[in-house]
Amino acid sequence: MIDPAFLIQAYRQGYFPMGLEDGDIGWFSPDPRAILPLEATRVSRRLARVVRSSRFDVVIDRDFEGVMRACAAGRDEGTWISEDILESYVALHRLGVAHSVEAWRDGHMVGGLYGVHLGGAFFGESMFHHETDASKVALVALVSHMRARQMTLLDIQWVTPHLAQFGAVEIAKADYLTRLRQAIDIPCTFV
Repeated sequence: MIDPAFLIQAYRQGYFPMGLEDGDIGWFSPDPRAILPLEATRVSRRLARVVRSSRFDVVIDRDFEGVMRACAAGRDEGTWISEDILESYVALHRLGVAHSVEAWRDGHMVGGLYGVHLGGAFFGESMFHHETDASKVALVALVSHMRARQMTLLDIQWVTPHLAQFGAVEIAKADYLTRLRQAIDIPCTFV
């Protein structure tokens, strides 16, 4: 397990861990870095209708570990969410630093995401869905929650086709680190 204080310090400096195939933990700080601009997040009309329909109950932190395990189980390319990574983030969750946004339907968690919160920044780690649109609804809820809390930085590490539809962009690492320092200094609570 990664020491929580060390893990928090890594995030403060722009690094995040991933479990590697050989069982080791790698540390990454991509250049360019991907973010999802909160003020410019795009939501399709169809997805906006799904959000308004209240088909999913969206909650925060009801089953953090369950979200992580679902994210790990859904990875086809091998899991970077090793048991060490899982234990490390569960420890951060117990400290109130890591959080999940979950989509539930009929008493079952059907989608969600998790990440780390420091000041006005949220570092998205992974998401999953068992029902169409569930993870998208969780992401829209995260963005709305961050705006309401006056948070400013949603780090998504890398642009994927899934996140590109929401307006994800890449920025130079130097720009990212400047935004990161500014965001971390904002006194925001997540829950």
